Amino acid sequence: MKFALTAAVTLVASAALLAGCSSSDSSDTPSDSSTTTAGSEITGDITVFAAASLKATFTELGETFESENPGTQVEFNFAGSSDLVTQLTQGAPADVFASADTNNMTKAVDGDLVADDPTNFATNTLTIVTAPGNPKNITSFADLANPDVLTVICAPQVPCGSATKKVEDATGTTIPAVSEESAVTDVLGKVTSGQADAGLVYVTDAAGVGDKVTAVSFPESAGAVNTYPIAVLKSSDNAATAAAFDALVTGATGREVLAAAGFAAP
Repeated sequence: MKFALTAAVTLVASAALLAGCSSSDSSDTPSDSSTTTAGSEITGDITVFAAASLKATFTELGETFESENPGTQVEFNFAGSSDLVTQLTQGAPADVFASADTNNMTKAVDGDLVADDPTNFATNTLTIVTAPGNPKNITSFADLANPDVLTVICAPQVPCGSATKKVEDATGTTIPAVSEESAVTDVLGKVTSGQADAGLVYVTDAAGVGDKVTAVSFPESAGAVNTYPIAVLKSSDNAATAAAFDALVTGATGREVLAAAGFAAP
C-alpha cells in the first residue's frame, strides 16, 4: 500500500510539472492578433470606425486580419474623426474607433465610450497638394494666403483642419479658403478634380494618389503633427475579436503597413 501511494503521488506531481511547462511555452509565443485569453475566441463580425486618412491602410489590414482569422469579417466606416465621434455619441454601433488625432479620442473617452486606454499607433503630417506640375507655382505655406489661389482645407473640428489652424496661428498666415471639408479625402478630391488649385492634406494622402497631384512640403508642418490613437469600444458585442484587430494595428504588421503608406511612428 505504501508503495502504491508513493507511486500515485509521483505520477500526479509529474503530470502537474508537464502541464506547467506546456502552459509556459504557449504564453511565450508572440502574435499580433491570434492569441486569445482563456474562453475567448476570434470569430464573427466587427465594425471599425476609422479616420478617412486610414482608408487604404486599414482596408489592407482588414483583409489581412480576415485571412489570418477565418470566420471573421471586418466592416469599416471611414469619415472625419469628429463626425465619427458624433455618430458614436449618438449610439451608432461599433467595436473599434481609430482617430486621426487625440482630441477626438479624448471626446470618446470622456463620453465613456472606450473600454480601455487608447493606444497611439501612428503620426501624420500635413503637406500642400496642387494640380500636377504645380501650375500656380506654390512654394510655401504663405503662398496659400494669396486669394488668387483657390485653396481647400479641412474644417477646424476635423483633425487636418485643426492642424491647419495651428500652422496658421504659428505663422500669422490666414488662408482665404474657398471651402472647408469634413474629411481630408474630400479636400484631396477637390484638388484632383480641378475644383481647387491647392489643398492641405496629409503626406499619406498625397502619396496615395501618386502623380495625380504635386506635393509641396513646408517646414512649418513639423509644428502640427497629428497622433493617431485606437481603442476598443465598450459597446462592442465582440470584444475578443475587436481586441485582436486592435493588436494587429498596433503590432508589427500594422507598423509595417502604416510605414509603407508614409505614416510615422507615434
